[in-house]
Amino acid sequence: MRILLLEDDELFAQTIEDFLDDEGFIVDIANDGEKALELNYKKNYDLYLLDINVPKINGLELLKDLRESGDNTPTIFLTSYKDKETLEQGFLNGADDYLKKPIDLDELILRIKSLLKRAGKQTETIVLGENLVFNPSDKRVYKDEVDMKLPTKVVDLLELFLENKDKIVTKDMIVDKLWSTQEDYSEGSIRVYINHVKKIFVNEKIINIKGIGYKLEQ
Repeated sequence: MRILLLEDDELFAQTIEDFLDDEGFIVDIANDGEKALELNYKKNYDLYLLDINVPKINGLELLKDLRESGDNTPTIFLTSYKDKETLEQGFLNGADDYLKKPIDLDELILRIKSLLKRAGKQTETIVLGENLVFNPSDKRVYKDEVDMKLPTKVVDLLELFLENKDKIVTKDMIVDKLWSTQEDYSEGSIRVYINHVKKIFVNEKIINIKGIGYKLEQ
């Protein structure tokens, strides 16, 4: 799982990154709102951790803009604010949860896993075949406990199918998952990644629903 952390306190941000890295998460740090937007355009995230009082674009404004653009990524505010009005504004702008600083790291990981579970995102290891597993936390596929070092987009597509097993995955869903708004794609590149993912599954298969999309089924 990839997390975007918006935090301008460098030491605190590094502490959270180190802790979540040990838990198997990938964390990108932005020290201001503009940097967070830039990272968000380039990558797809499973969860946002946002401080409120940061330079350029504060956390409240950032989340409001993201929600208005249709981004429903689960979000937790990490804040020193204690007044009711600020917390209410955070929820009105689309926050799913919040933690007051100083943060208890054990509580943070519990909140993250709970929120990801409610959002339908897997956090536990998924068995793909004999001695073949996918770890959603670090977004890696392991064969005989060795990282297969698959390309990022292949892993992202694999995760998309696992999250939507027995459901139709449309082309638009694939494009949104694999490419940022600044990246170009082609029909051929979609087929290349689909074929790559097909080779990973052992017990399931991906079928083509003509004119609609694809489906992973037993």
